[in-house]
Amino acid sequence: MDETDRDRTWELLGLLFQAHPWHGVPTGADAPNVVTAYVEIVPTDTVKYEIDKASGHLKVDRPQQFSNVCPTLYGFIPRTFCGERVAAFSHFHTDLPTLEGDGDPMDVCILSEKAFSHGDFLLQAIPLGGLRLIDRGQADDKIIAVLKGDAAFGHCREIQDIPGALIERLKHYFLTYKRPPEAEHGAVQITDVYGRAEACEVIERSREDYRRKFPELKDGLLEAMSGK
Repeated sequence: MDETDRDRTWELLGLLFQAHPWHGVPTGADAPNVVTAYVEIVPTDTVKYEIDKASGHLKVDRPQQFSNVCPTLYGFIPRTFCGERVAAFSHFHTDLPTLEGDGDPMDVCILSEKAFSHGDFLLQAIPLGGLRLIDRGQADDKIIAVLKGDAAFGHCREIQDIPGALIERLKHYFLTYKRPPEAEHGAVQITDVYGRAEACEVIERSREDYRRKFPELKDGLLEAMSGK
């Protein structure tokens, strides 16, 4: 099977079966300027949902233990992975002992004026910046983006275009959603908020981490189907 046939077979599989949201959905032809995002959580959720990495189904991770809820749509960018290149970039900017990435796809928070009833859908998002978050020594960046074409936020192109109060709400959520109310300090740190250029660099590094983590994913599946 030559490369053209392999690509065509891969495309046909996508038509016959629902794609895995992490591995089977393209990041986007214009990435990192515009990216596809898979939404797991909406602002009304009091349960934390996340993708089941093996099956691609959305699963219950845990009920939210406390009253805070994510103030934006929240999910990940397909075909990304927080590995050594993402961790190295975090370490360079913080000089903290960030030893590794968190081993998950790149998280993304998407601002929109629209109300969504539940997660488990794809959208197009424009990255504006991000939160440089360290969780127990692991790089766990949160890209901040806006829904493409959104009436309230679609015109934004830099993190400074977003009201500061929204950024503070996001920071508060990620600093406290795992922490009991009586705890004074948690294991999560947000060292700084960065702009669009750095967000694009983080996304590109996560795409390279993904390619190196899963270099033969497509070829392996096609070979398994052909019985080799």
